[in-house]
Amino acid sequence: MATSRPRGFIENWKPRIETEILVSNVKQILDDNIDIAPLTLRQIFYMLVSSYDFDKTEKSYKRLCETMNKARRAQRIPMHMIRDDGLKSRTPHGWDSKEELIETFKSSGKHFRLNRQEGQPVHLMVWCEAAGMLPQLANYCTDYGVRVLSSGGFDSVTTKHNFAAGASEFREVEVLHIGDHDPSGVHMHSSLDEDLQEFVGYYGGSISVTRLAVTPDQVELMRLPTAPPKRTDNRAFEGRTTQAEAIPPRRLKDIVQRAIKTRLDFGIYNEVLERESHIRAELAKKLSDL
Repeated sequence: MATSRPRGFIENWKPRIETEILVSNVKQILDDNIDIAPLTLRQIFYMLVSSYDFDKTEKSYKRLCETMNKARRAQRIPMHMIRDDGLKSRTPHGWDSKEELIETFKSSGKHFRLNRQEGQPVHLMVWCEAAGMLPQLANYCTDYGVRVLSSGGFDSVTTKHNFAAGASEFREVEVLHIGDHDPSGVHMHSSLDEDLQEFVGYYGGSISVTRLAVTPDQVELMRLPTAPPKRTDNRAFEGRTTQAEAIPPRRLKDIVQRAIKTRLDFGIYNEVLERESHIRAELAKKLSDL
């Protein structure tokens, strides 16, 4: 059936003035956060609300989505700058040649890493409610060897059990939790904390879950956009709600990295980095003759 909606790339897109302004504002946001991109549309939406007087309504969010659809098709906004996790795939791995395999070995040696949390008294992990934020958070945490997880929405008993069984191999674990400040987000944090403590305790380990964001203090300090709780949600909750994606990405990076740094023993961490550097040099020498 024929459709009037755009397909593929489009040419000669001539948006109205207010749409041009919106595209320009989004481009500025992306330019300001180029080292953190791709951003989710929700993150862009909240930055528009905070810095460009964009209406905080679902109608405005839908307008943003529709505008970005056309702006990307018109190649006004680069496709790779906005994150979209709609398509997931698994591709069987294969090599183009034996030379490609050898070059991969050499490259792996140059980028060799040890477990950078090795020897730390407490093993850190980050657990995020919003799956779309996982790649950004992983970038914030990779230098410290901190694993980032997201199960999206409420976590199943299978997810929590399997995670706890794996976490019990460490003497002590602290999970830094990032979720929405709303009835479901607050309940999810407490449920995760209680369930993981029971499961990990059963397997002989110790674990705690620390609410890293969003907290009521952060909402006030950063003047984050808020909304009243949904009338259909009857769980106990006080105040107005805020989504984790409302935190500006650079502020979130600071929150996460500061939490990690205050918990790491940097004497141990630097020893691991030194050993890593020596091993990397040895591997590069041995692999150079391949």
